[in-house]
Amino acid sequence: MVNRFMRIIVMFDLPIKSEKEKREYINFRKFLLRDGYDMLQFSIYSRLCPNSDAVDAHLDRLKKASPPKGAVRVITITNKQFSDAKILTGKRSYQEKKIKKEQLVLL
Repeated sequence: MVNRFMRIIVMFDLPIKSEKEKREYINFRKFLLRDGYDMLQFSIYSRLCPNSDAVDAHLDRLKKASPPKGAVRVITITNKQFSDAKILTGKRSYQEKKIKKEQLVLL
């Protein structure tokens, strides 16, 4: 198994009209934070994984934690692709500055 750092990017749009939907939204967001995801923007979270096997394991957990209503989308990319992203407005978040594409990451 080759260690090729990957990023999981989770994008979601969840309904929050009823109290139950609000609870599901809050629980999903808490799951993401507890599972090591960092917020990039509202409803967009990212997590670093050491290889594709770890990505598969996290995708399974993410699928189980996703609320039944709404939309949850996932993209997996290499850490190099993530670090090459262009920022058109704003600036890099604290989490993005912590890890550069050449930096060794210990998980």
